[in-house]
Amino acid sequence: MATGYGSGYGQGYGSGYEREQGRPAGSGRRLPAGLRAPFEARTWREFGYVLLSLPVSIVLFTWTVTTVSLGAGLLVTFLGVPVLAAALAGCRGFGALERARARGLLGLDVAAPEPLRTRKPGALAWMGAVLKSGASWRNMLYALVQFPWAVFSFTVTVTLWAMGWSLLTYPLWFWVFPAYAGQGGLQLYGDEHHSVYLDNPFEITVTALVGLVFTLATPWIVRALTTVDGLLVRGLLGPSPLSARVVELESDRGVVVDTAAADLRRIERDLHDGAQARLVNLAMDLGLAKEKLREDPRAAAQMVEEAHGEVKTALQELRDLARGIHPAVLTDRGLDAALSSVASRCTVPVTVEVDLPGRPAAAIEGIAYFTVSELLQNISKHSRARSASVDVWCAEDRLLIQVADDGVGGADVSGGSGLAGLAGRLDAVDGVLVVDSPEGGPTRVIAELPWRA
Repeated sequence: MATGYGSGYGQGYGSGYEREQGRPAGSGRRLPAGLRAPFEARTWREFGYVLLSLPVSIVLFTWTVTTVSLGAGLLVTFLGVPVLAAALAGCRGFGALERARARGLLGLDVAAPEPLRTRKPGALAWMGAVLKSGASWRNMLYALVQFPWAVFSFTVTVTLWAMGWSLLTYPLWFWVFPAYAGQGGLQLYGDEHHSVYLDNPFEITVTALVGLVFTLATPWIVRALTTVDGLLVRGLLGPSPLSARVVELESDRGVVVDTAAADLRRIERDLHDGAQARLVNLAMDLGLAKEKLREDPRAAAQMVEEAHGEVKTALQELRDLARGIHPAVLTDRGLDAALSSVASRCTVPVTVEVDLPGRPAAAIEGIAYFTVSELLQNISKHSRARSASVDVWCAEDRLLIQVADDGVGGADVSGGSGLAGLAGRLDAVDGVLVVDSPEGGPTRVIAELPWRA
């Protein structure tokens, strides 16, 4: 059942955080983020998103209010139902466009909501599905809520952006006022008796500095505004928590089915290649011994002796196979004894500490056992460690397992290695697998399972 770290050991994590982020080494000595923000592509994409939000929200709001009001008013007749269904279907279509816009400009990847489910074909079934779908009503709510927010964010963004850049570049264009407006510069204050103009070098410099503050602060304000947009898109245009949970459970069910099928194929292969082949040879040897019993009793006795050795070997293979399916010591004495038994078969010294208030459910206990078993086999095959440790404890409603070694490190859960399969198996029961294995070691793997007594 051991799958090993596979290609994980020896690969490590690359050459550090900078390479992971796609930046050449040494590029960390760039301008600080606060100074780069006005010129970054992300800032301009967010600015474009805010600018587009106003016309888009006007169209969405107009469509929603008009069609929903018309449909609600016509509900006294049958015409109100198809009009209202068409209104909600239009909101779903606009919602798909908004998800695409958020994906392209904000980098926000929001999954589509649950599709419409109709029990039978036909227009009436489709209208009923649209009206019953919670996603349709959430899309309608998004169109109503997003309009005032888009007006607010558009006003704030355009005002701050224009003010910041105009004040920052004021030293370059202040000459326009004396040349064409007949005044010394930008008017700060004025009444019938007194006027204040920004026209001397000190005031121009202060004006540019104020503009610099606005220019540097505006991208972060815009980012905060688009964060709210992202929350609206994710909360109202994405799948509901219930439907997301259903999809997750369907995926986990598929993992469980695939794992069970793989285990059955493994058991069948082990039986066919091991114990079954030995039993076939045993039957043939006993048949030959039976024929030779009268002619050559000494040779027959020798053959029976060899067959007896084959029986012992076959029994050991069957015992090992049964232990791989579910060891008897786990059923009889629990995790502590079972893990101590599997640790004794590891090629490196292993210390085992189990501190549990009781025994978890049989399914969780079995998964915990096989998780430790696979990790210890990986240590034996790939880690080149001198020692290892296994710690099992319970924290609140979670069963925690930590397997550590002082080997070469470089284990990686990605890339299709055995750890990836183990992570998928844990995920099927709402478990988590975390691997901390820098190049050169040590390696620490933490598995977290739900505690079910």
